[in-house]
Amino acid sequence: MGEFVFLDWNATTPIAQQSLAAMMGAASAAGANPSSIHRAGRLARRIVEDLREELARVLEASPRDVVLTGSGTEANNIALRSAFVDAPGVLVTSRLEHPSVTRVAEALELEGRARVHWAHVTTDGLIDLDDVHAQLRAGGVRLVALQAVNQETGVVQPLKEIHAECMEREVPLHVDAVQALGRTALPHLGTTRAIAAHKFRGPKGIGALVGSCGHRLHPVLLGGAQEKGLRPGTLDPMAAAGFHAALTHLAECREGFDAQRPRRDRLETAILRAFPGSFVNGDPARRLAHITNVAVRGVDGAELVVALDVEGVGVSSGSACSAGTLEPSPVITAMHGVERAKKSVRVSLGPSTTDDDVTRAIAAFECVAARVAGRRS
Repeated sequence: MGEFVFLDWNATTPIAQQSLAAMMGAASAAGANPSSIHRAGRLARRIVEDLREELARVLEASPRDVVLTGSGTEANNIALRSAFVDAPGVLVTSRLEHPSVTRVAEALELEGRARVHWAHVTTDGLIDLDDVHAQLRAGGVRLVALQAVNQETGVVQPLKEIHAECMEREVPLHVDAVQALGRTALPHLGTTRAIAAHKFRGPKGIGALVGSCGHRLHPVLLGGAQEKGLRPGTLDPMAAAGFHAALTHLAECREGFDAQRPRRDRLETAILRAFPGSFVNGDPARRLAHITNVAVRGVDGAELVVALDVEGVGVSSGSACSAGTLEPSPVITAMHGVERAKKSVRVSLGPSTTDDDVTRAIAAFECVAARVAGRRS
């Protein structure tokens, strides 16, 4: 990232050299359409199928249950919409989820396909287990759709308990695992799971929906027979090669994120010191090691993001898929209300973040804090 200090790894991760090398290596064999039956097409198809087999191995699934998509967002869309094709029912989800879940839930309700139960969330950023269990016991639930790790706070959600009751009541559970794979030990839970390559140093523009044997899915788009008709559109073998390479380095990627805990803690402490009266959002005991989300006292979160950018530091004030809007983070709003959400920023480190990066980021936060204090005096 050059002189710019990139601290927005939850939005995306810079592509790793091994992924880039795999893509370049596949370029000569990836020029054909993998759906073509001639020799060049078969070479391209082999790259795609190698990826499918590796995904199945990593996620302990069958290759036939792996649907390659253009993103984690597309995978979430397919999973949610598939549950309500045959009949209406209740969708249990929460306001902590990524927009690719919450917006689909809202659309399904507007279309009359689902009644959405928005599960209660705690101020620590956790799904309220009692509320989810009560809704499951009430009956009529066709799908529970929850994340493994929150994209804004890094809080790991209590999926094991929810999975157990869903299985007991034969209710499908969709897990948005986009922020989990390559960052934490991913429990093999859920009827379907969504992942995206660019969250663990693979290429952008490719993801997957991994299902379970016998679970029916339905296409969101029409117009092609690719991916058994579930995801029409020409697959990119070069992206598949980069995705495959990223999967083979998951352990290394996870170690890199875990190693950021001391740097994250040092930066978090400095932010709280520079802006007295600020608060950390999310249960400290359940956060991943590389992320902090702080409600900064005395400055609007979006303004702080811009001010830090001027100082050469990149952070965010919410999910990247909601960037560019004036809406405060729905996640922090659900936890603490609108006013705290307006003041919150997300700082996410990654495997290549250095001590010097953190030192420069601290200096930037302190510089902005001094300007804010000057405006008050």
